[in-house]
Amino acid sequence: MFNALVVEKDEDGKTRAAVQQIDESRLPEGNVTVAVEYSTVNYKDGLCIGPGGGLVRNYPHVPGIDFAGTVEASDDARYKPGDKVVLTGWRVGEVRWGGYAQKARVNADWLVPLPAGLEPRQAMAVGTAGLTAMLAIMALEDQGMKPGQGPVLVTGAAGGVGSVAVAVLAHLGYEVAAVTGRADQADYLRGLGATEIIPREDLTEVTRKPLEAERWAGCVDAVAGAMLGRVLKQMKYGASVAAIGLAGGAAIDGALITPFILRGVNLLGIDSVMQPYGNRLRAWQRIASDLPMDRLETMVQPAVLADLPALGAAILKGQVKGRIVVDVNA
Repeated sequence: MFNALVVEKDEDGKTRAAVQQIDESRLPEGNVTVAVEYSTVNYKDGLCIGPGGGLVRNYPHVPGIDFAGTVEASDDARYKPGDKVVLTGWRVGEVRWGGYAQKARVNADWLVPLPAGLEPRQAMAVGTAGLTAMLAIMALEDQGMKPGQGPVLVTGAAGGVGSVAVAVLAHLGYEVAAVTGRADQADYLRGLGATEIIPREDLTEVTRKPLEAERWAGCVDAVAGAMLGRVLKQMKYGASVAAIGLAGGAAIDGALITPFILRGVNLLGIDSVMQPYGNRLRAWQRIASDLPMDRLETMVQPAVLADLPALGAAILKGQVKGRIVVDVNA
């Protein structure tokens, strides 16, 4: 028996989540069993804990799209008992039981060895949000972005993805402009390395101008909507935007083709769920080398399984700052 956060749905379609003891025989099929040490909370987790958001197919369900821990049993030659591993994505915690439990059983193809020097708790301070941020930065670098070309914009900067993006970019020597709608987060963002704080309202007005003054050498965008429409018009010639979220809506309001054909701007889509193994490994190795652990620690809010129903509701309301690290054994 082990503890897990179990979400159940009643006949009226309402969901409720609570910590329960469940038997190991109920774990899904898979060739690696992991003793989970830590998990975290993402926007998708909030949906899966609460209304489901169309992500959860069957109930009862154990959410948690991320986890890190130690291999307990393995039928795959790549992993042996005692190995430290991390999992993000692959619809785990959505269509399959996930990491909000003391044990998880998954396909070995979905795991990544924890890089040397990175502990399971640190890996979950990073989680899907931090992995996505690193994938975005790698994509921007692959398109030619380098320090010294001008400020790099990070939207939704106080959130999980934004916080990691700000910290990594600053560590790599970039000048970072952080966008936030919460004025009280300015000191937090400067502590992560931001050199300029941009109020959200400065970038949310929809305009019909084909182009604006060139400002940004790159952008990690977690917002989309009207903000992305404005940002695209302000990118420097040949610069790129890595799009990782849609907190401001799924459309790109006010966007025109002109930034793409007159300035050669690139819009790069970043998906972390189905990323190939090689890209995941490269990103986790970059996280281990390029994310300052002291700055990572300033983002962390500790939690336990019993805290998750409230935290899931809070993240859906935009009330979570930085990264939550869930000790599933506390």
